[in-house]
Amino acid sequence: MKDKEKAVLVGVISQHQTKEQAEEYLDELAFLAETAGAETIGRFLQKLERPDSRSYIGKGKLDEVANFVKHAEADLVVFDDELSPAQIRNLEHSLSCKILDRSNLILDIFAARAQTAQARTQVELAQNQYLLPRLTRMWTHLQKQKGGIGMKGPGEKEIETDRRAIRNRIALLKEKLKTIDKQNQTQRKGRGAIPRVALVGYTNVGKSSLMNLLSKAEVFAENKLFATVDSTVRKVVLDQNAFLLSDTVGFIRKIPTHLIESFKSTLDEVREADVLLHVVDISHPGFEEQLVVVEETLRDLKVLDKPSLLVFNKMDLFLKNNPEMNASDLQKSWMAKDRDAVFISVLKKEGIEELRTKLKLLLNYVASKR
Repeated sequence: MKDKEKAVLVGVISQHQTKEQAEEYLDELAFLAETAGAETIGRFLQKLERPDSRSYIGKGKLDEVANFVKHAEADLVVFDDELSPAQIRNLEHSLSCKILDRSNLILDIFAARAQTAQARTQVELAQNQYLLPRLTRMWTHLQKQKGGIGMKGPGEKEIETDRRAIRNRIALLKEKLKTIDKQNQTQRKGRGAIPRVALVGYTNVGKSSLMNLLSKAEVFAENKLFATVDSTVRKVVLDQNAFLLSDTVGFIRKIPTHLIESFKSTLDEVREADVLLHVVDISHPGFEEQLVVVEETLRDLKVLDKPSLLVFNKMDLFLKNNPEMNASDLQKSWMAKDRDAVFISVLKKEGIEELRTKLKLLLNYVASKR
């Protein structure tokens, strides 16, 4: 069995963040690294107004990281924000190891998890869009071959050739996605008038596990970020009421813009849905921020006005960590105020009947509006 790569994580506490938030982002980055197959052996944070344009962190902190990397024999250093080509080049020179940023790590995971033609095409598109502005860094070994001022060396010609090839590939992939989207639209129309319910939520909150429970279908689910990249659709019958239930890719903070754009069509199931089940991991210390991240994404997709139910999952873990509260207290809390909410535990199968009851009411409401 191959040994895991040893990773060091680096983040910045910016002027708009608290130390606790920055620590939580690094926790998430560590989870991403673990999902990608690496073991975190060290982590560094530095308080800066904004990341350093040359090396992301200041010189003193960079020396500290370099010293740790050397003595711990780390394989790679992962940075919690997207790095510019210049930053990557400078960091590779200073740290003498592989450099990844959050975007690169997410793309690696998506590439490993993509199953359908649509997901694989979207991943390749995002990878090419990420790679295009970073080509110069790949050709730095040719710099010494360049001639005097105003002369083009062979490296520059190679870069232009590669850029052209990548731009052509991006255009081809965009056309391929349009074709796949049209095919998917035809498939969705073929589903007829059956109501559609979409599971949405932050990554790793238990959406796939809930889908397994409601549909009695085996959908891949594990305790890793982005356990599923493709949307999965199952037909479910609830007291003779049939509906289509779809599980969508999990949302995440600080996801790169080009990746969101590439994966918008994965969220078509959300746009087409009649009802949204927004699943939240209530046991997570940052669940309030995760809830906001998902709602902002839903707002961007212009679907916040759809009939929806807030499903607070992992209630058993929350109550275990808060022994002064019980299940009835949750219904009286701010979480259930002025919104349709239900508290469940998929693992313990608690609150599932109440969830089914509320879902039936929403489906009846949708049927009455048709």
